Amino acid sequence: MPSDSFSAKAERIRQRVMDTLLSAFSELSEGLLIVDRDARIVWMNEQYPRHLGFSDPAEAIGKPVEEVIPNSQMRSVVTSGQPIMLDIMEFGRDSFVVMRLPVRDETGEIIGGFGVVIFDDPRRLAPIVSRFQSLRNELDDTRRKLDEARRTKYTFASFVGASPACIDVKDQARRAARSSSPVLIIGETGTGKELLAQAIHSASPRAAAPFVAVNIAAIPESLLEAEFFGVAPGAYTGADRKGRTGKFELAQGGTLFLDEIGDMSPALQAKLLRALQEKEIEAVGSNRLISVDVRIIAATSRKLHEEVAAGRFRADLFYRLNVMTLDVPPLRERLDDLRIIAESLADTVARRLGEPPRSLAPAALAYLARYNWPGNVRELSNVIERALLMSDADTLERGDFARILPGLDSDHASAAGGRARTLEVVHQNAEREAILAAIAAAAGNKAQAARSLGISRASLYEKISALGISGSTP
Repeated sequence: MPSDSFSAKAERIRQRVMDTLLSAFSELSEGLLIVDRDARIVWMNEQYPRHLGFSDPAEAIGKPVEEVIPNSQMRSVVTSGQPIMLDIMEFGRDSFVVMRLPVRDETGEIIGGFGVVIFDDPRRLAPIVSRFQSLRNELDDTRRKLDEARRTKYTFASFVGASPACIDVKDQARRAARSSSPVLIIGETGTGKELLAQAIHSASPRAAAPFVAVNIAAIPESLLEAEFFGVAPGAYTGADRKGRTGKFELAQGGTLFLDEIGDMSPALQAKLLRALQEKEIEAVGSNRLISVDVRIIAATSRKLHEEVAAGRFRADLFYRLNVMTLDVPPLRERLDDLRIIAESLADTVARRLGEPPRSLAPAALAYLARYNWPGNVRELSNVIERALLMSDADTLERGDFARILPGLDSDHASAAGGRARTLEVVHQNAEREAILAAIAAAAGNKAQAARSLGISRASLYEKISALGISGSTP
């Protein structure tokens, strides 16, 4: 506890600082006045009167402030106790940039107020206003870009196809768009699950709100909770002092898309279930509950009912998500759509690459139809892009694809024998077999399979996608 001598010294210093500040304001400011509780002027510096049309400050003492400065807001300050930190006051043809503050006694009671003319010409604020406007424009631009990034790129028209299987899944998706119930999209890798999720959001009443996607398989398990629910300021060593907003909050009022939900750990499954049931979340390191209004669309390449039976996925969460289910057919089951999909992809890829439009010869389409497409539409897009880059012709021919997918003319195109293969194909097949064997040995646990292969889980998923390994594998 401070000694009496220290308290006395501190009080002297405080009083001296106050006197110094008042003196500095009085000398430097073009106008400084003090009013009492009734807004009567009790003091005014010598500079102020010449701006107000008289010469002696004593002429103003004791008068209501409005008699001297008709547009003064000092009475409002002493009445409300609220400061006016920056304002422009008009006096005749002149304008002043002013600041007004209440004055309180030791008990907190308002006993008066003071006003300071910061600038006698508002134009002197121009550099400050310009800088403020620039910062505000930058903030608005950043927010606009962020909003655009959270808007959906795809609609139902983007899910190309006219086969019965395609029409059926789009009809189901349109029905799902009319409600706010959870949707579970099941399908192999590369079939367009996120495209459908975006289309559902675009056609829903939530279309104007954010669409936020989380790829669960691509985020380390230790970071997923923070990714979902956010982090409170200073929640742990190294945490951002300002905290971090989670994906649930970012998707407020809109749609949260959970890709590869079958890879979520049981512990996080329990927290996700609670958030869905209670419509509340709690940031990591916080004890404050936040209400959320979010529509969940989940997707998986796993057979979740088998995961539930094996005890790797919570049955209650499965039932909560499985309100409306879309089963997206693989490309090999809707080859009637191959031509229209391939032509659409060729146009899209050509525009992205800055290439002229290309067509596909009938023989090329017939050749592509012989392939099994384990990577589905994503793999087809990759093959078309490679063919476009390797050819300068206006039409992509059979030979352009035979260089990329050799051996499809045989009756057993996927078999190893009967036809020479490029070193690239041999390497891809060997890598595919090693990954499948590791996944099988790990009973479907891809994190464990990645460790046995000596790669990260994210790298494993990249290879699964690039090699077109079916999501239905264990």
